[in-house]
Amino acid sequence: MDDSDKIEVTTMDEKDYRLKKSLARIKHKIVVMSGKGGVGKSTVTVNLATALAMRGYEVGVLDADIHGPNIPKMLNIEHEDVMSDEDGLMPVLVPPHMKVMSMAFLLQDPDTPIVWRGPIKMGALRQFVAEVKWGDLDFLVVDLPPGTGDEPLTIAQLLEDADGAIIVTTPQDVALLDSRKSVTFAQALKLPILGIVENMSGLICPHCHNTIDLFKVGGGERAAEQMGVPFLGRIPLDPNVVLGGDDGFPIVLKDKSNPASKAFDEMVDQILEKVNGGK
Repeated sequence: MDDSDKIEVTTMDEKDYRLKKSLARIKHKIVVMSGKGGVGKSTVTVNLATALAMRGYEVGVLDADIHGPNIPKMLNIEHEDVMSDEDGLMPVLVPPHMKVMSMAFLLQDPDTPIVWRGPIKMGALRQFVAEVKWGDLDFLVVDLPPGTGDEPLTIAQLLEDADGAIIVTTPQDVALLDSRKSVTFAQALKLPILGIVENMSGLICPHCHNTIDLFKVGGGERAAEQMGVPFLGRIPLDPNVVLGGDDGFPIVLKDKSNPASKAFDEMVDQILEKVNGGK
């Protein structure tokens, strides 16, 4: 082994140490996945994380969607700057109990596309886990890009002791087909499945308040039953949820009485029961 080999080994050992040190201070790690885009995965991530923070838990949100980082916009922090020192990057604080890291914070122009090949993206994700100063967290919630490619694989490998995956789908057959692939993907990686969420499950009319099955209903629950995984519940398609995401105020924070807000709160109850017996 020559000197260059020794340097590389030392560097890798240091990276592994920083990764393990960071993860050791995080009690629970949850990844939010979807088989395809456009099913509201980031909406689910933001509302579940916010609901956990509203209960007093210290929550970190990692926006692992390198090419489409939407989490800062949905939390009204897209204009915040990330600070750094010799010890790493400081996540953006959302008082009183949430910390967020996203590629969106590092772009000078939000319209700039990220044109990176796989290895560079993998390195960035590793930095977001190991070199961000998350501190002591009760939960780290990771919003993954859709599909079963490089980014989900990297996060699953980095978070070896993750509590599990939440898989988001919509009721129509095409989305369900892709969500089943996400279930199989998680099972192949021995990543526990906390459950399937059926998003956009019935449109609530803002005038008569009746429910319209715009994208069908019940498909996510049937998929969960067929694949032998838990079903976490349905989120109705409500214009107020969309407006909350665009304005940066998640529906669980904006309107606790909203049916979608209540559905998210019930999901949090189930998640807490699964990861720590409801404590």
